[in-house]
Amino acid sequence: MNGKVIVLKKKYRIKDNKEFQYVFKHGNSFANRELVLYYIEKPGQQHFRIGLSVGKKLGNAVMRNRIKRYLRQAFLELEGYIRPTTDIIIIARYPTRQMNFHDVKKSLVHLLSKKRLLLKK
Repeated sequence: MNGKVIVLKKKYRIKDNKEFQYVFKHGNSFANRELVLYYIEKPGQQHFRIGLSVGKKLGNAVMRNRIKRYLRQAFLELEGYIRPTTDIIIIARYPTRQMNFHDVKKSLVHLLSKKRLLLKK
C-alpha cells in the first residue's frame, strides 16, 4: 500500500447500529478462517455499502485500525466488481492480526466470490 489516505465515501458505509443489527438478523453469513461476511440484498440500491467490525480482542487501536484500513483499501480496489445491490458487514477474526494487505484482500475476495457477490469482469 502507498501512503495515500484511504477514504470510503459515506454512501458506501454502514455506520448505524440498527443497520448492522438488521443485516445480522435478516441477512446471510459465510466465513473463512480470517473473516466473517454478513450480507443482505437491497434491490434498487445504486451502490454497495460496507460495515466493518474489528473487536478489541484483536489488539490495540493501532492494530485494529490497520486491519480496518486494509479492508477499506481492498473494497476500494474491488469497487467496480462488487454487486451494487448488497449491504455487506465484515467481521475480522484473530488470524487477521498476522496478515498483510494482500492476504486480507485475498481472503475477502474468497468470501465475496463464494457467495457470488462479485460481478464478472
